[in-house]
Parts: sequence; C-alpha cells; structure tokens
Amino acid sequence: MSALFTPLSIRDIEMRNRLWVSPMCQYSAIEGMPNEWHHVHLAQFAAGGAGLVIAEASAISPEGRISPDDAGMWTDAQAEAWAPIVAAIRSRGAVAGIQLSHAGRKASTSSPLSGARGSVTHADGGWTTVAPSALAYDSFAAPIALDAAGIEKVVTDFADAARRAVRAGFQVVEVHAAHGYLLHQFLSPLTNHRDDGYGGSFENRVRLLVRVTEAVREAAGEAAVFVRFSATDAAPGGWDVADTVAAARLVADAGADLMDVSSGGLVPEQRIVPGPGYQVDYAAAVRRETGLPVAAVGMIDDPTFGEQILADGRADAILSGREWLRDPHYALRAAAALGADSPAPAQYLRAY
Repeated sequence: MSALFTPLSIRDIEMRNRLWVSPMCQYSAIEGMPNEWHHVHLAQFAAGGAGLVIAEASAISPEGRISPDDAGMWTDAQAEAWAPIVAAIRSRGAVAGIQLSHAGRKASTSSPLSGARGSVTHADGGWTTVAPSALAYDSFAAPIALDAAGIEKVVTDFADAARRAVRAGFQVVEVHAAHGYLLHQFLSPLTNHRDDGYGGSFENRVRLLVRVTEAVREAAGEAAVFVRFSATDAAPGGWDVADTVAAARLVADAGADLMDVSSGGLVPEQRIVPGPGYQVDYAAAVRRETGLPVAAVGMIDDPTFGEQILADGRADAILSGREWLRDPHYALRAAAALGADSPAPAQYLRAY
C-alpha cells in the first residue's frame, strides 16, 4: 500500500491520505471576510483528492493582518463567511483546517498582488504594528513593543479565533509560529530583546507560544491543533533546529497534536537555498528526537519523492503549496502515478 495514500488519524479526525494542502495567502479578502474566491480556491483541492486542506493564514485581530487584504477570524461574521467554505471542503471528502496568525512587525504591508512593497501608511489604511521589541523588519515601519496587556490580548485573541474556527466547522486549527510572524519573533533572540518574563532565556522566549497553544487547545475542543515552526532562522545567533526540537516538546505538552516544520522568514539576511525537499531534514530531526507527528514541506512536488519521505520515516504527512496551484487535482494524479486507490469524487471516477 502507498504510504502517501494511507489514512492518518489525529484525535478522532481521519485524513483519507497524507498529501495535504499548505496554507497559502490569497490577499483577496475585504475587511477580513473570505468570499467566492476562497470558496472555489479551497474546494477545488478537496475535489482534487487532498487529505487535508488548510486555509490561509487568517488574522486573529485587525492589527495581526499581513496586509489589509488578509482573511481574518476576529469576528463572528468572518466565521459565518467561512462556514460554507468549510462545508464545501468537507463534503468533498477532505478535512478542513485553518491557520491562525498574527504578523507582528511584518503586518500592515502591501499585498503582493498590488505590485507595491513595504509598509502601508495610516493614510492608506495601514496601522501601527506590534512586536516583542521595537525592531523593524528591513525597511518596514518600526513596531512598538507589546506591553503586558498587549501580550494577554494576543493569547485571548488566538483562543477566541480558535473557538470561531471550530464553530465554522474547521477540524484542524494551526498556530502560526513561523516565517517571521509574531510568535516566531518572540521565539528568536534576533528579534526578542525583552528583559521580562517573555525575553532572554529560551524558557522565557517560548513562553508566549506555549500559552497560546494551551489557550487554543482548550478553545478547540475536539479539533486537532497543529503548530507551524520555522526550524531555523538561517542567520547567525538565531533560532535553530535544537531550539525547535525543545519547543516542540513543550507545545506537545501544551496540547499540540502535530508539528508543521518549515524554515526562515524572520530576517532579510537569512541564507537559505531552496531546492526539492530542502526542509525535510528539519522535520525528520523533530520527528526523530521527539517521536511526535510531523508534516514536511518545501518543494516536495513529485509524489514518488513524497512517498519515499514517508516510507523512510522522516515525516508523517506531506504539505505542498505551489504544486496544488499548478494542478488542483494533484492528489488524483499522484494516486495514479503510485498505483494507489484514487480519492476522486464519484463524479470524476470515469477519468481514473
């Protein structure tokens, strides 16, 4: 039997296979509300055979958006708008997930679809950003350092967003602690220069992520909770794989069910050379050292390659992004290539 097309159960949620869709920002929401674009975009992957479809990084608060065009989960109305999209994913046989995010110092920036780059001014609809420390990313506007009340609001906002996500029908809630966004900013000594209980030592820098994971776990009920890490900052003095392994153990104790292992995004001087499977070793290290379930990501675009990663025990699932954009029926093609039973909906079976 194909490893890639063997079901995987987390809690009481069964993914029909281990070929999953990564969260991919669409920069197409208005006031955080998902719309028809998101509906068709995500439902097509479910019809295309994905085991799990994770909706894009969705902000837990208005100030947590990467851009003014980001999707959100900070209001009940947004949750209601997500509900029919979730139903469409689930009715096509896939599990529905959502990534909850706060962009921190990388918020209030121009959508890549606009052709512009950098911070959006207040006059153009931008806002003042927040971070663990008042350190700007590259040429972006400088953030203000979160105070104690601001940190408590972050924890509360993540929990409230998780409750809304579950009410909307999502079965997986992923905490975004990667790619240089707020929780990652707290983790790394490159961006966290605090001298209170949330800065300095590893134990202090990981404290906010642990608290957020605990709060999301409580709020998520029977849903599965994932945490996405950047395993390395790929910059001198930054967060590294050993830190990720240690943090993975802590968030597992706090209630996380699976670690989604990526890399980079924190500082512009990072040194990363992308290539097929370039982040798989990070996922493998977390799995080997902790025994926890992990998902691997990073240019794993060949189903035979994905099959080998799983067969070698380096990961429990494969997340892909761009390959799904190129072919929304990627899983159907992969199943045919591997000689596995097709996850095609009944309406498509004549093609397989």
